[in-house]
Amino acid sequence: MKKTNSRVEEFIRVDHAGERGAVKIYEGQLLALNTIVKNDNLKKTIEDMKEHEIEHCQFFENEIKKRNIEPTKFLPLWDLLGVGLGFGSTILGKKAAMLCTASVEEVIDKHYQDQINQLGPEEKNLKKKIIKFREDELHHKDIAYEKGATKKGIYSIMDKIIKTGSKIAIRISEKV
Repeated sequence: MKKTNSRVEEFIRVDHAGERGAVKIYEGQLLALNTIVKNDNLKKTIEDMKEHEIEHCQFFENEIKKRNIEPTKFLPLWDLLGVGLGFGSTILGKKAAMLCTASVEEVIDKHYQDQINQLGPEEKNLKKKIIKFREDELHHKDIAYEKGATKKGIYSIMDKIIKTGSKIAIRISEKV
């Protein structure tokens, strides 16, 4: 078991939490789509995006184990909030569900780009994965806007709430 520097540990801890959170958001959205809201087209879109998030989450899960990094202590809370956010945004309608994805992905885009800029050649594989995952997240954001995400009117408030919550979760998960 190799020990990594504290900054890289923070990256892996927070990315693990974030990717797991993304899976939980999509699980919440699918729960709403399987119970209250019927939209097979939206369900298929979310299922496809969830597959990427599972792949990302598994990579960071393996990195946590391989490098002996303590996951964030807030995982149970993030799981609950993620499912709640996904479920809640989806019962508000397709625009809100897709805005949820777009808002989160916009925060993650900047977050991953900051990490890419800080990772050195000694973390070539990690950097390569984060670059790939960032591209996946940008693709999800594009899909969300194609499928109706909007920041007009009341949705601008929802966008700010989701982005603020995501940034707070990132800061906490890096450290605790």
